[in-house]
Amino acid sequence: MNGPARADFLMPALGADMETGKVVQWNVGAGARVKPGDVVCVVETHKGAIDVEIFLDGVIDDLVALDTELPVGAVLARVRQAAGAPVPAAPAAPVPGAPWPTPAPAAPAAPPVAAGGRVKASPAARRHAAAAGIAVEALAGSGVEGAVTLADVERALAARPAVRSGFDPAAMRQAIAAAMSRSKREIPHYYLRSTVDFGAAQRWLDEHNRDRPPPGRLLAAALLLKATALALREVPELNGWYEDGRLRAGPGIHVGWAVALRGGGLVAPAVHDADRLALAPLMAALRDLVQRARSGGLRSSEMTDATITVTSLGERGADSVLGAIYPPQVALVGFGRIAERPWVVGGAVVARPLVEASLAADHRASDGHLGGRLLAAIDARLQTPAEL
Repeated sequence: MNGPARADFLMPALGADMETGKVVQWNVGAGARVKPGDVVCVVETHKGAIDVEIFLDGVIDDLVALDTELPVGAVLARVRQAAGAPVPAAPAAPVPGAPWPTPAPAAPAAPPVAAGGRVKASPAARRHAAAAGIAVEALAGSGVEGAVTLADVERALAARPAVRSGFDPAAMRQAIAAAMSRSKREIPHYYLRSTVDFGAAQRWLDEHNRDRPPPGRLLAAALLLKATALALREVPELNGWYEDGRLRAGPGIHVGWAVALRGGGLVAPAVHDADRLALAPLMAALRDLVQRARSGGLRSSEMTDATITVTSLGERGADSVLGAIYPPQVALVGFGRIAERPWVVGGAVVARPLVEASLAADHRASDGHLGGRLLAAIDARLQTPAEL
């Protein structure tokens, strides 16, 4: 009879500019049951502390000591799997068109004894633990028959040691410089720009926000992001990664949104399946992503699987931006500020809100024909904002 298989849980590459990291917090202990999507540890990098998910199924063991500086690809822990269980070499990519894998949602109220030996926990406790990156298997339950309750999760959160921010502005600047130097050295960039009439989108946005409280309002960023995501459906050749001498298409449209950090520097975590989100949940996802980027709590999947990057510098007063591609991505879309300028409509010069859209793309994966199609598709989507 074969014993359980063992698979290595490795230090992930949380961006093209990461070389080393260190585990500053384990959310599970040796012997805990883990499953794909669980946040099992916090890794500190030059961009801060990142919640790291595992994509293995089994019992975790041999955890590396905290605060040990390790290179990307080093073994952080080992997972004992059932005999015959598959051992993935990397996080499994989602099926095109399917939602990006996330921790399982809370189940309906469970019977007193969970089926299959599953740890007993209330739905509220499971939901709160998943959101906080805590494995309920590692908690001692105080409920009926030892079930984990919401109060147990709250106690675990209160007892969890504070995680250092790990943010070093000088180190981040060096890492960004290294990544962008690599980008300009290895990637044959080409650039395109287009002026987009934002009038229809602005009118629709003003009407949509008129009677809504501030938390429920949409920002122009949501429209720009959604228009880009939908345009990528029409030009999928710009959505993916250039690896091993060829384009590898993205499994979904996961748009990295460039976020400026308060202490300096930037990150570009991904909004997963941005083309499939309605505007209201897309806006909520964007707000959440920006907040977590600046305060801590980004997940490893958000830092590693963006298939394209969008940067918007309009709020900073820039009329346009020509960015450098973030390897191994093959394109970056930029937006400048939305401002009233002269525009010709029906033979007359009128004042219209305009925005400069730009594209930086990899000539190894595409050419100006495809790039022009993408910018035209973004423009067309913004002329019919009700359909976004």
